[in-house]
Amino acid sequence: MSPAASERPSRQSDLLGHLLDLFLAEGFAGFTLADLADRLHCSKSTLYGLGHSKESLTVNVVVAFFRQATEAVEAATAAQSTPPDRLVAYLRAVAKALRPASAVFMADLAAHPGTAAVYQQNTELAARRVGELIEEGITGGAFRPVHGALVADVAAATMRRIQTGALGSATGMGDADAYDALADLILHGVSA
Repeated sequence: MSPAASERPSRQSDLLGHLLDLFLAEGFAGFTLADLADRLHCSKSTLYGLGHSKESLTVNVVVAFFRQATEAVEAATAAQSTPPDRLVAYLRAVAKALRPASAVFMADLAAHPGTAAVYQQNTELAARRVGELIEEGITGGAFRPVHGALVADVAAATMRRIQTGALGSATGMGDADAYDALADLILHGVSA
């Protein structure tokens, strides 16, 4: 393997990280590929290594964001030993993962069909995971014997409202703060 070939993944990983930081801070809808190449001091052909168009590049960066977030959320959850701590850690880690996202990024995420679909899929997976954590707590006796599927469905509906921006419009809360509040609400609702 040539030195240039062995360096390429690292550079692409670095480039992906810089793109993600830029998108989180400033959104992505207003950028052209030429703008991105200029801001990142690279060529458009270098950007094409991360996606064959601005559309695919944008979706790939958002997928990378949610992949990193999922890894961090699951690590935070696994570090806890009791069901209540795991549930709170999960939702608070979701909030922490979303905190660096600017309002512009979140608006672009919701308005762009490809990235909105990625966010929706991740929200559905997160809602399913919350349901699993609630069932785990009920089964282990840490939570009251509430109807776990109902609590999970209410959590899922709230998470979808967060994802679509409807909850923010109704309450003025940002996504991260809404996940923090949801953690408190669920925990106090199911605690034994």
